Amino acid sequence: MQYFDFHTHAFTNELAQRALSGLAETSGIAPATDGTVNGLRRKLAENGIEKAMLLPVATKPSQQVTINNWAASVMCSNLYCCGTVHPDSEDVLDEVKRIKSLGLCGVKFHSEYQKFCPNEERMFPIYEKIAELGLLAVFHGGWDPYSEDMIRATPQSFAIVAENFPKLKIIAAHLGGMKLWDDIEKYTAGKYDNLWFDVSVISRYIEDDKLFRIIRLQGANKVLFGSDCPWDDPANEISMIERLPLTDFEKELIFHKNAEELMYPYISSP
Repeated sequence: MQYFDFHTHAFTNELAQRALSGLAETSGIAPATDGTVNGLRRKLAENGIEKAMLLPVATKPSQQVTINNWAASVMCSNLYCCGTVHPDSEDVLDEVKRIKSLGLCGVKFHSEYQKFCPNEERMFPIYEKIAELGLLAVFHGGWDPYSEDMIRATPQSFAIVAENFPKLKIIAAHLGGMKLWDDIEKYTAGKYDNLWFDVSVISRYIEDDKLFRIIRLQGANKVLFGSDCPWDDPANEISMIERLPLTDFEKELIFHKNAEELMYPYISSP
């Protein structure tokens, strides 16, 4: 089986140790790598994963230019990267255009770190620009150790975005709403052609029968394998999908074919 891990993280060599220690302390999760790109590559190779998507997040407006420059510098033939913008940045639309010019694949958002709800109207011009440029919009979905007293990125919010921006390719991580499994079934699963889910780091939070039911509602052609490495070992998500009563073809779609279709313009480039 081939694998394309559509949800991974890494940091610069200088920042990796500090970033991982802080996040690990908050989440209580022991990271599966040292947080560097080389550490990520070792973990991917250990699991037989040929391709991956790296998803950086700007937690402050001042970080987005530096992070996007770094992402462009580490992107290569089997490690693809999204860029990131912060919703509070004064030049957010210009940075989206620069993300495109850098050859990055999309824009990564994290509502809990960036303090916004996906369906806020102030986000709409950003989505319009992303769709216009043919970039992907990748969102954290649902609960997170940093979620405070409210969850901002809910299935309901993704439904509003998907309805209002039918040309926007939306990837909602963690099945579109970590720990919000009933709301996923009610509001998003199988309802939008422009909405994909990834299965990253859900293996410790969801029962197999619930996951299988959501995949059946969503359609295996709209589900992406992802691990959230280093916050889970990709082996756990591989095992999770393998033990579900899906067909071999459905597993192929999830493990790599759906990602390759989304990434065709980049994979097919010289």
